[in-house]
Parts: sequence; structure tokens; C-alpha cells
Amino acid sequence: MAGFKFLLKILALIILAMGRYRPPAKKGSPYITPEGKQALDEELDYLWNKRRPLVVQALSAAAAEGDRSENAEYIYRKKELGEIDRRVRFLSKRVDELKVVTETPTKTDQIFFGAWVELEDDNGEMVQYRIVGPDEFDADKGFISMDSPVAKALMKKLQGDDVVIETPGGVANYYISRVQYQGFDS
Repeated sequence: MAGFKFLLKILALIILAMGRYRPPAKKGSPYITPEGKQALDEELDYLWNKRRPLVVQALSAAAAEGDRSENAEYIYRKKELGEIDRRVRFLSKRVDELKVVTETPTKTDQIFFGAWVELEDDNGEMVQYRIVGPDEFDADKGFISMDSPVAKALMKKLQGDDVVIETPGGVANYYISRVQYQGFDS
């Protein structure tokens, strides 16, 4: 009997490996800054009220041209409409479950969600980050997700602390030179 259960488990693993099944992605933290919430609301509004009507209109015009199986414009617009609808569905659900964080912590020299952090590495080079929710990270702006390994290593540390962060390139040592809850001027 134990051998039979073992074979069933092996068979199930083989079927899962061969199939297209992918487990659902782990949901990110539900926190967002007021600016991030506003950006998501604006994206949702733009997609639903501006972009989608234009794509539907173009899709209708392409469909009126005749044979849809060989109509590249029709196929493209149909895919584009599907992508828009998928993003609208995601944003509609996600916006409802987000918690907008507006309060500044009482200990403003400690790193929490929403903090602007300036780090100095061993070579004296400075880098600035803002810890934000997973829906608003932007590497170009220095916004890192609170779920990222860097942000997790920084959370609850104090200004003046040294921190060791494991990166894909190896271990990096940083000194936390500044922590504040408004953007840096420099």
C-alpha cells in the first residue's frame, strides 16, 4: 500500500511538471503610499475611460473590414483589449485591498514603510532609496518594494546603524547616514 501511494505521488509530480500549471504568485504586502494609490487610481481611470474605448473603436473598425482570421489589425486589437481588461481586473481587485499609509512613525530616525534612506557603502558612495509598497516600486526613482531583500534588511534599523545586505553580487556593507519621511532635496 505504501508503494502505491509513493507511485501516485511520483505520477502527480510528473503530471505537474509536464503541465502548464503554475501556482498562484504570492501576493505582495497590501501597503501603499498616498502617491502610489493616486497613481494606481489614475492608471485604472486612464485604461477604463480613455484607452479601452479607443481600442474598442479600432477593434470594431478592423472587424468591419472582413475576414477576421487573416486581419492582423483585428488580431492585434483583440489581444490589446485582452491585456487592458486583464490589467483593469487586476487593478480593480488590488486597489480595494490596499491600505494607504499616511502616518509618519513616532521614531523618525528608524526605518519603516515610506522612509527615505541614504546609505553609504564601503567605498564612500552614497545611494538613496525610498521604501514603498510592491505596487509602486521604481528602480529609476530609487523606490524599492518593502518585500525586497534590501528593504527587509533595512526595516527597523536606525540612522547611524551598519547593515549587511546580501545581494546577487555578494554581501554588501552599508552605513545608514540619513533616514527621513520626506524626499531628499539633494
